[in-house]
Amino acid sequence: MGIGLFIALIGLVKAGFVHENPAPGGGPATRSAPSVQRLLSPQGAPGTVSTTQGRPEAPAPLPGLGPRTRAQIPGSSRQVVVVTGRARDANRSEVVLYSRTPAGWRAGTPWPARNAQKGWTEDHSLGDLRSPIGVFTLTDAGGLLPDPGTRLPYYQDEGFGISGPGLAGESLEGAFDHVIAIDYNRVPGTSPLDLTRPLGEDKGGGIWLHVDHEGPTQGCVSLSEKHMKELLRALDPARNPVIVMGDAQSLQK
Repeated sequence: MGIGLFIALIGLVKAGFVHENPAPGGGPATRSAPSVQRLLSPQGAPGTVSTTQGRPEAPAPLPGLGPRTRAQIPGSSRQVVVVTGRARDANRSEVVLYSRTPAGWRAGTPWPARNAQKGWTEDHSLGDLRSPIGVFTLTDAGGLLPDPGTRLPYYQDEGFGISGPGLAGESLEGAFDHVIAIDYNRVPGTSPLDLTRPLGEDKGGGIWLHVDHEGPTQGCVSLSEKHMKELLRALDPARNPVIVMGDAQSLQK
């Protein structure tokens, strides 16, 4: 024990910071002082990482995201869906739902996904067959089938019915059984089927998370039906969920 700490302990005794503990059976009381560990760790919370000012450190940033991308995520967001494309021109990607906790960001299980046929772009336009890169809010859901239990506003509508072949010749039937609207060039708080395009028709729209149809999309992100339902049930509008999407290299900027 250093001389400084010894002097501090003596000072506590003189100042009355010791306390008496009744001995079992009514014997003489014992006197004790705060432990050395408590003196050295005044915050006293097991597992708490503190700065020199005694304030908790900020949680580690979301993995795989660079400073420019992280800066676009609202500070109020406590759920972040990260869609990471394999490459700029690839149509395969991975989806992870991150949830903010007092201890930091907790990652969900990674899910395989598909994106647009030609990959990704920072300047999406109608018919370019690329998914838009960016950070977008997630406010509304819907589908041909009934609500599977989401807390998001859910719009069940026959307008989500679709048939015919996809870009790889696969059947599109059932692709829109469940969807989550990505708030790119749309008005939040409306059905995913709403056709309002604030940025203009030439900037495209109707960018959704939806059920995978075993082929690339025209601009959306697709997940298996099982994972779509899991995501719908997990998202909570009270936690201001957003989606961060793009190829891995772009997201690291």
